[in-house]
Amino acid sequence: MNASGPGYPLASLYVGDLHTDVTEAMLYEKFSPAGPIMSIRVCRDVATRRSLGYAYINFQQPADAERALDTMNFEVIKGRPIRIMWSQRDPGLRKSGVGNIFIKNLDDSIDNKALYDTFSAFGNILSCKVVCDENGSRGYGFVHFETQEAANKAIETMNGMLLNDRKVFVGHFKSRREREAEFGARVMEFTNVYIKNFGEDMNDDRLQEIFSKYGRTLSVKVMMDSAGCSKGFGFVNFEKHEDAQKAVEDMNGKEVNGRMLYVGRAQKRVERQSELKRRFEQMKQERVSRYQGVNLYVKNLDDGIDDERLRKEFSPYGTITSAKVMTEGGHSKGFGFVCFSSPEEATKAVTEMNGRIVSTKPLYVALAQRKEERKAILTNQYMQRLATMRALPGPLLCSFQPPAGYFLPSIPQPQTRAAFYSPSPVAPVRPAPRWNAQPSRPPSNIGTQTIGARAPTSPTFSRSISQYKYSPVVRNVQPLGTVTPISMQQVIEPAVHIHGQEPLTASMLAAAPPQEQKQMLGERLYPLIHAMHPSLAGKITGMLLEIDNSELLLLLESPESLHSKIEEAVAVLQAHQISESNHKSSSAAFLL
Repeated sequence: MNASGPGYPLASLYVGDLHTDVTEAMLYEKFSPAGPIMSIRVCRDVATRRSLGYAYINFQQPADAERALDTMNFEVIKGRPIRIMWSQRDPGLRKSGVGNIFIKNLDDSIDNKALYDTFSAFGNILSCKVVCDENGSRGYGFVHFETQEAANKAIETMNGMLLNDRKVFVGHFKSRREREAEFGARVMEFTNVYIKNFGEDMNDDRLQEIFSKYGRTLSVKVMMDSAGCSKGFGFVNFEKHEDAQKAVEDMNGKEVNGRMLYVGRAQKRVERQSELKRRFEQMKQERVSRYQGVNLYVKNLDDGIDDERLRKEFSPYGTITSAKVMTEGGHSKGFGFVCFSSPEEATKAVTEMNGRIVSTKPLYVALAQRKEERKAILTNQYMQRLATMRALPGPLLCSFQPPAGYFLPSIPQPQTRAAFYSPSPVAPVRPAPRWNAQPSRPPSNIGTQTIGARAPTSPTFSRSISQYKYSPVVRNVQPLGTVTPISMQQVIEPAVHIHGQEPLTASMLAAAPPQEQKQMLGERLYPLIHAMHPSLAGKITGMLLEIDNSELLLLLESPESLHSKIEEAVAVLQAHQISESNHKSSSAAFLL
């Protein structure tokens, strides 16, 4: 086999059909005897980090990669035979179908190696696979040759031949679009008719008598159970399509023996499943479109709020079509949904109710989004900032970096605040964050920044506090429309040990200058995130600091919501790492 053939990216191999427990270290131990290896990457799911069952191995020399392909293909790792082929980063060759053949009616004993050995006599094979499920071979597979001539020769020789006493079909590979087009043409010329709902007193002769008036039939069959009774459905196969079409048009919906018949074109199970899936997707899209802009997500609900109370609180803003508090085991999960009849009403409700205190808690209200949409938006924002970052000349910003230890002093930060990008070969920066939109306050009289407590000045300020009863575990925000006048001098808060500091409340946050509010939130968030993802704590903290302060307060008081938001951030970071890795691998291959 020639490693310089079409589509070969120098010395890179694709290794598939891997057990999910196979790691890079196992692959290195297996493949390093073939020659020096530059890199190994097992591809994993972005969210779960579970192996996707395939990997890429880059050798230093093409000859070593070719040796590994020739001598190690189909060897067993953790009980599974691996499948090796040249890595084809350009999907054009695969999608073109050139040299690709399809084999069906394979015996269950034929595996990837047996198929490879059988067809390798006709030319160089780029890839070879028997399709399997949890029960073993599904009876068909694919072989992709380096040239179309080899594929043609294999089809001419092997089509109709016996493999393990089974006559196999070998033909050119057809894409799903081509198969669907051909199938659609055959559908228009159907002759087989499906009839159901005729009861237990039907047999083949009676069904033949009913449908023979429409034309000559090739077969008539009523399906029976083990006791010999009709299952209530059957099939009639006509000689001509016109006769079958006429029978469907005339008999569908007609009453026979007091029952209304269903008569239609007979469909294979795969086709029925495909049609049901298409209908389900269509219904889902219609449902999404119907509720777009009118369905609200409401969280931080008090435990005592039920559906009726939720409806009552939102009813002043329009006509509510549904209001539902989500429960588990009869107890509120702290969030729910309110659906209005128009987008204008929903928008008004968001404006008026977001942040308003109901019972003892401030509500968070926003337009409802699917989890996939939230992740897509977060990923899109990240990529946009990354594009901006690459366009700038030098490192301007970095991740949220707390001082060493657990003491986090609130030191005035410069205008360039923390971003959520990690230190990487590309300088992490982002546009000016919204929480630094106001001018920074004058620098305090502090010399060298040191880790530990600072002597606080004596702040003098007055503020009016709304007459709400504050729950000790809830950080209430000021309701919309309420203005809290604050007059203060420059305030420098003393450093507080994380494990001993008092909970951060909305009133405490409001008392701080705007440029310090994110720092205060970051000091609370960082140790919580660090406990879950130590190596990513700075990046994730920076990402979460992009969120509005009111929602950050809600996250701090709701461990479940905070955990969910942290995992979304981790997923975005991992997606970026994979993208960067692919980009670097492509660049390295190009330079070689």
